[in-house]
Amino acid sequence: MNHPFPQFLLCVVCALGAGMASAEKADKNKPMNIESDALRYDDLKQTSVFTGNVVLTKGTIVIRGARVDVRQDPEGYQFGVATAEPGKRAFFRQKREGVDEYIEGEGETIEYDGKTDIVKFIKKAEMRRLRGATLADETTGDIVVYDNNTDVFTVDGGAPKGTTGGRGRVRTMLTPKQDKATAPAVPERGPTLRTTTTLGEEKK
Repeated sequence: MNHPFPQFLLCVVCALGAGMASAEKADKNKPMNIESDALRYDDLKQTSVFTGNVVLTKGTIVIRGARVDVRQDPEGYQFGVATAEPGKRAFFRQKREGVDEYIEGEGETIEYDGKTDIVKFIKKAEMRRLRGATLADETTGDIVVYDNNTDVFTVDGGAPKGTTGGRGRVRTMLTPKQDKATAPAVPERGPTLRTTTTLGEEKK
């Protein structure tokens, strides 16, 4: 599915701290497990169509949608397209390599390229970066494209409904990575309290 990206794309480098982390590298070699209500598999074309409450997992990758189309190329790379039910959004989540961080997001359609490690959130797109369970970065737009290798994402605002020109708004919240040196100091512990079974004067 090709989507042209006009010049007004917003390009953001997510790595605000020292060093960059890519997607979990081990995910590429993990088996793909899928639960669904129905499956249509074409061995000749190496394509699978899963429909009905689809949940796909591959290592740390989790994809959910009403329909997921999976294709495998001759080199063994897998490509997936998740489509949501009308009025809902598909979901994607993946851990980042070497850190306690996750990239997750939603869109009416989500495309994942296992060869280039690029994920696209299309229509009513929203993408978030979580440090542990804490929301760090968040962006919304018509189309969000995230490159796990370079840690860069682009956001297309799209055109507002009912208009033929102009563009929609991109909304982004970025949190700087906290330096350990500037992290709040842990308060020193006070004197240790000991339990006693007697009250009053000390033994002489």
